[in-house]
Amino acid sequence: MASMKAVRMARFGGPEVLREETLDIPVPGAHEILVRNEAAGVNPVDYKIRAGAFPVVKDDRLPYTPGRDVAGTVAACGPSVTRFKQGDAVYAMPGLDRGGYAEYVVVKEEEAAARPGALDAIAAGATPLAALTAWQGLFRHGGLKAGQRVLIHGGAGGVGHFAVQFAKAAGAEVATTVSGRHAAFARVLGADIVIDYETERFEDAGDFDLVFDLVAGETQDRSWRVLKTGGALISTLVQPSMEKASGLVARALRFMVEESAPDLIEIGGLIDAGKARPAVARTFPLQQAAEAQRFLQHEHPAGKVVLTIA
Repeated sequence: MASMKAVRMARFGGPEVLREETLDIPVPGAHEILVRNEAAGVNPVDYKIRAGAFPVVKDDRLPYTPGRDVAGTVAACGPSVTRFKQGDAVYAMPGLDRGGYAEYVVVKEEEAAARPGALDAIAAGATPLAALTAWQGLFRHGGLKAGQRVLIHGGAGGVGHFAVQFAKAAGAEVATTVSGRHAAFARVLGADIVIDYETERFEDAGDFDLVFDLVAGETQDRSWRVLKTGGALISTLVQPSMEKASGLVARALRFMVEESAPDLIEIGGLIDAGKARPAVARTFPLQQAAEAQRFLQHEHPAGKVVLTIA
């Protein structure tokens, strides 16, 4: 059987637990495609899983291949696949049971979409998880509409930089908190109000219909002060206080992103229309996945980190 390279972990720990291995190329099921992977985004969830700090992935899943982003070409299709053929360029967020740090990845048909024509493989590899998280947080859970005001905490990161662009494209007034070194980046993304959280208070920016929290901690706690009655506080990290939400007749939710080809198709349309684009801060070859995770975790770059895969 043909083989491939993948980066896996046999135990939880620091970046040193990530090791390159040679594995059999997987075979797609009836409703699955086999993707020859060209690029895989590196996300904070990857190093949380590696450290054993993500409760969904436990010892029973080891050895484990991390990675929630895939971008490449279809190498093979299961017999029941109808939307793709061999050679198609695709991008996807596979389920937690199939990692993107590999040369070949099996992806369910309902997880994948045609790669936006405006993106090369590296930019496409930067997109799925972060863009889906931003999209679902703002629109599916946050209910953001044109003319509303949204405050995005952490607008320069992987999810945040998509959220700023998506909210602006939807016709919202967008405020975001970032570090001073990323303020200019946030303005280029289209943020109407850029708040340097190191020197400024977001409470001075008025009230908001939606707070999209990508930071948690005291930032989330303070956000109740700027949420309008009937608004929503949506977080990717920590469940917001239901008691405080009740006092404002507001919605409070912590959510986990879901795989979704329809959402990726909508996101791709926005990208091809020139209304959003991933920012790639740095690339690393697959063999340097450990260093890529270190860089993301400790340097907090603007935009995304991506693994390139030969």
